[in-house]
Amino acid sequence: MTTIDAELDTSGLNCPLPILKAKKALAGLRGGQVLRVIATDPESVRDFTVFSQQLGHALLEAREEGGRFYFLLRKREG
Repeated sequence: MTTIDAELDTSGLNCPLPILKAKKALAGLRGGQVLRVIATDPESVRDFTVFSQQLGHALLEAREEGGRFYFLLRKREG
């Protein structure tokens, strides 16, 4: 079980707001900590995949449940 250090609910927001808010939330975490993001924008699946690849954060989980998308991002070390 992964420990979640912070949670961000971006329900109702469309691209690029979920990514921008996640970036700000990750900035407040230490390397290795995990952020859980909840989104309703279907584009967020692609957005968070690209975001994590470009910035070096680990996308631990990306799943859809009942029209909501859940992402677990581990902040890169350093």
